[in-house]
Amino acid sequence: MAITIKSEREIQLMRESCKILAKVHDELGKQIKPGMTTMDINRIGDDLIRSFGCVPNFLDYNGYPASICVSVNEEVVHGIPGKRVINEGDIVSLDAGLIYKGYHSDAARTYAVGQVSKEVQQLMDVTKQAFFEGIKMAKAGNHLFDISNAIDDYVSQFGYGIVRELVGHGIGTHLHEDPQIPNFRQARRGPKLMPGMTLAIEPMINMGRADVEWLDDDWTVVAEDGLPSAHYENTILITDGEPEILTLL
Repeated sequence: MAITIKSEREIQLMRESCKILAKVHDELGKQIKPGMTTMDINRIGDDLIRSFGCVPNFLDYNGYPASICVSVNEEVVHGIPGKRVINEGDIVSLDAGLIYKGYHSDAARTYAVGQVSKEVQQLMDVTKQAFFEGIKMAKAGNHLFDISNAIDDYVSQFGYGIVRELVGHGIGTHLHEDPQIPNFRQARRGPKLMPGMTLAIEPMINMGRADVEWLDDDWTVVAEDGLPSAHYENTILITDGEPEILTLL
């Protein structure tokens, strides 16, 4: 699959898909509280997506059994919602996407449940800022891995582990399109960025080492050292000027 350049019509559909997803995330962020289960979050998210006349794109994707990936504390991504209870002091990463008129959106947020330690708050803040540091380079004429290198340069000064097994990606009529977008430094420059590219940029940052492992469910990715992990993602559009973040209200 080659990198797709979206037409003006496609960009409008992507904008709408992403705007709806931003509303879903905004509402989910308000709903998370101690005592609810990860399945409760999934149910609310699924209902919200369908209330906009859209379809959750994660459900049944390669066999994934839920609509919202709910990952708690040391879980990096792809946590399967279930009976796990959310407690005060947890951090919860929600990765979600939807399909609107054939076009996909994808975004992730990490939320603190009540009070978290200063160290955990910093991890969340750095992960979010890493995204914004990366997209400073997301301009036509630059190269794809300029984004990767900017993320790595920013995160590395904090001594955190940057997950290497999972990366960002292109997005459009498919949830995962070319190109793959690593969050760590690359030796090559990668393809040139052009207006009309739509990309999902998603730093996944571990408080400790970068090493991850998959649980027996074949989906849940956890930090091998058991320390917290944070995730922040938006779908963006490359333009003639500054990048447009499509999944922010």
